Amino acid sequence: RARGGASRGSRTMARNEEKAMSLLNKWVTMKSEFAKGGGPQRRPYLATECDDLRQAERWRLDVIKEVSKGIGEIQNAGLGEHRIRDLNDQINKLLREKFHWQKRIRELGGPDYNAIEPRSFDADGRELPGGGGYKYFGAAKELPGVRELFQAEAPQRPRRTRAQIYKTITPDYYGYRDEDDEDLLRKEALAEKEAIEEADAQHQRLKRQRREIREKNGENPDDTEDSDEGEDDAAAMAAAAHSNFGEAMARASAASSTVAKAHVPVPSQDEVKQAILDHRKQQLLQQLGVAPSSDGGNEEKS
Repeated sequence: RARGGASRGSRTMARNEEKAMSLLNKWVTMKSEFAKGGGPQRRPYLATECDDLRQAERWRLDVIKEVSKGIGEIQNAGLGEHRIRDLNDQINKLLREKFHWQKRIRELGGPDYNAIEPRSFDADGRELPGGGGYKYFGAAKELPGVRELFQAEAPQRPRRTRAQIYKTITPDYYGYRDEDDEDLLRKEALAEKEAIEEADAQHQRLKRQRREIREKNGENPDDTEDSDEGEDDAAAMAAAAHSNFGEAMARASAASSTVAKAHVPVPSQDEVKQAILDHRKQQLLQQLGVAPSSDGGNEEKS
């Protein structure tokens, strides 16, 4: 018990000594400030109330310290939405105050900090989002509504008009000049040759399979030759018919392009004019009541 009471007493004395040392430090600091002629002062509410350049520099640094402290505190996303919004408002207020102190320093003959001060960037090197002088720091950038407010929208692709679309279309789009491309013709000939060889190989393979099936069934495989030859003849006849059909169509198109010949006599323009004139003459005679005579003369009705 004696040992426990002594230890508790030593701890109490140590705490008292620490408090005394802290008070002594505060007193020494206050005494040194009074010796310098400054003393404890409060930052002026308006920067225009300060007429000393050194004091203006001091208050500017004081504001910068408060801004740094607030930015470090707002990085914690677990503070809650209301606390984060209050901190962000306080930081923006301090930034405006810093701007006024820098402006006052310039008026007092000091450096122009507003001109040489770089823009504000976040930890990722991106410029801080905000508009109208209001900035968002730390966790404030992730608040509801802030991300959507400053999220850049994807640029919409302008819709082209029909005239713009047809402006870039050339005859090559419709294949009008394919026959003039030697490289294309060479590739087409090679592809056609490969297709014919593949079709012939498939045909020969089918013939061999049919022959093997007949041999397994005990039939005479030579009987298939006639049918195979018949198939070959049918294929040849189909190809010939196709070529004949193409030639017939070509002849028909050539014949349709020539001048049409009539199989009935067609009157000339003079004959048509004379027929119209005779028809009108007969109509006038009927209106006058004069009957035309058989010999070409006119007789009046009694």
